[in-house]
Amino acid sequence: MPQKKGICSAAIILCVLFSGLLPTTTLALEPLQPADADRCAVCGMKVTPFPNWVAAVAFKDGSQYFFDGPKDMFNFLFDLQQYRPDTSQADIAEVQVTEYYTVQRRDAREVFFVTGSDVMGPMGNELVPVAGEEALKTFIQDHGQTEVMRYDGEKLTAVEP
Repeated sequence: MPQKKGICSAAIILCVLFSGLLPTTTLALEPLQPADADRCAVCGMKVTPFPNWVAAVAFKDGSQYFFDGPKDMFNFLFDLQQYRPDTSQADIAEVQVTEYYTVQRRDAREVFFVTGSDVMGPMGNELVPVAGEEALKTFIQDHGQTEVMRYDGEKLTAVEP
C-alpha cells in the first residue's frame, strides 16, 4: 500500500511540475462581467439583456468596455482613435466574445467568426463566434454563411471554412 501512495504522489508532483511546459488553450476565460447599467460602447444599447452575445475589451489600465455583440466590438477595436483616443492595440489586455454553442466567454483569437448566417444578434446581422472546426462545419450546415474570419489580435482575416 505505501508503494502505491508513493507512485501516486510522484505522478501528481510530475503533473504539477510539467503542466507549465505543455501548450495550453483557454477553453473559457474568466468572463469580464458587465453591470446592469453598462451599455455597448459603440451603439449605446444595454448589454446585460443579451448575455449570449456579450463581447468585452479590457485594457491594461484596468478599464473595461462591453458590447452587445462582436460586430460593435470590432468597430470599436478597429477605430480606437474615435472611441478611445491616445490608445493603441498594445494597450489591450483581453478581447472576449461569447461562443455561440457553449455560451462561454472565449478569447476572440480562439474562435471563428461567421457572417451571413440566418442567426441574428440583438441588432440584426452579427459576426457569430464559433469555436472549433467541427462546430464551424455544423454551424455552416445548419445556418449558412457568407464568410468565415479569424481575429489575430489586430485584424479580421477571411479563412476557408
